[in-house]
Amino acid sequence: MDELSEFLIDPVRYEFMQRALIALALVSVVSAVVGAFVVARGMAFIGDALAHASFAGVAAAFTLGTSIYYGAMAGAIATALAITFVSRQARVQFDTAIGILFVGAFSLGIVIISAQDVYTVDLFSFVFGNVLGVGWNDVWIIAAMGAGVVLVVALFYKELLYTAYDPSMAAAIGIPVALVQYGLLALIGVATVVALKAVGIVLVVAMLVTPPATAGLFVRRLPAIMALAAALAMASSVVGLYVSYHAGTASGASIVLVATALFVAGLVVSPRRGLLGYWLASRAAEAASARPG
Repeated sequence: MDELSEFLIDPVRYEFMQRALIALALVSVVSAVVGAFVVARGMAFIGDALAHASFAGVAAAFTLGTSIYYGAMAGAIATALAITFVSRQARVQFDTAIGILFVGAFSLGIVIISAQDVYTVDLFSFVFGNVLGVGWNDVWIIAAMGAGVVLVVALFYKELLYTAYDPSMAAAIGIPVALVQYGLLALIGVATVVALKAVGIVLVVAMLVTPPATAGLFVRRLPAIMALAAALAMASSVVGLYVSYHAGTASGASIVLVATALFVAGLVVSPRRGLLGYWLASRAAEAASARPG
């Protein structure tokens, strides 16, 4: 019992672990709220694209000596709006516009950084994540941006919901679909920036997609998906952070692997879409067909 208590209590004695847990809780909520729309629209690639595209803003902000968060947000939002504009104006496929612009923006960031005399660990933590390096200033910034995202979703929930599931119906009842789509991509851009410091550009898409996808295996309504996804993301964050602390592994990658493991487990046991549910339904169908008369 003492060993178990030590296992659970020892990490949270350190302030850097406390900051990391708070930051991850905030990231979990924001990622779940926005990620539910990402999964509903089938836009998983956009999270990865905007995370990479934000690196141009990060690099520019670092070079100019301004806030890296503001640079990341500007890069992500600008790319999100540009993707929608190019897709509509040039009439190319949405994923084609994503592929063109996110690679261009990420390459711009690399060019900007390669022109500098020094590389910094802080800058490249945005690529690979460093939640254990989160300071209180980072926590407050994440909280402020996250609160803004959740507030916007709450205010325009109906418009976002209709546009995500049925754009034609949304347009028919007077919702400005194009404007809402621009807004949704901007929200995704801000959400990626919120998660960047915690899990990094490489893994941020997992926080946006994996917990909501797992929640979708068990519940159908969007608010329920958001709530369950937030709980799953928090659980993944806590378990992954403890694994990282005790095993000495990368924190961001550990968190994502736990989230992935939860998805695999859900895929097996889900009564709605899981393998177990499919097997039980098959057995029931066989039993029904075998009954006489």
